[in-house]
Parts: sequence; structure tokens; C-alpha cells
Amino acid sequence: MSYETSQPERSAVDALPGLVALDFGTNWCGYCRAGEPLIAGALKDYPDARHIQVEDGPGRPLGRSFKIKLWPTVVVLKDGVEVARVTRPDSADEVREALSKAGST
Repeated sequence: MSYETSQPERSAVDALPGLVALDFGTNWCGYCRAGEPLIAGALKDYPDARHIQVEDGPGRPLGRSFKIKLWPTVVVLKDGVEVARVTRPDSADEVREALSKAGST
């Protein structure tokens, strides 16, 4: 999977139902490449979660609206409301813990 250059509007993200893992980063970022298998591994335990990879950078409004500073940052949303976030995860468990804050698996 790769980070998409096209971005949804913030209002569309806020309207998404259920569990969403909004993953900010870039395809060329070493931290993002290292974090990708950890994030994917954690998401396997949450088959109903929607994983959206969004390319971030200067002037990218969606990342700015979530105040993203470092990559990768996974913002966990439940029915459009942020419940947790993980920046530069060191393990899949760190991502799983954030996902668990949204409720049931």
C-alpha cells in the first residue's frame, strides 16, 4: 500500500462511520516504511477498521487540520472523533493499543 496524494476533505473524514486509522506520511520517508508493517500488523486484528494512508507535507490541509508534526502518525477515529494517535510506532502493540481505545474489535 502507498500514501495517496489525493486527500479527502476534513468534513468527509469527520463524517466517516466506525473505526478509521488515518495514517499520515510519505512514500519516501524511512520512518514511514519502517512503520508500515507494524501498522498493517495491528490492523489485521481490526478487520472492520478503514485504513486511509494520506501523503502529508507542507501545505497539505488535512495534515495541518490534525496538527501532524512527524511521520508516520496514525490518528484513530471512532465515528469521526479522534480517540487516540500514535507517532512513529515502535511496535504493532503500540498501534493496537491506540485502536483498542475506539472500542470493540
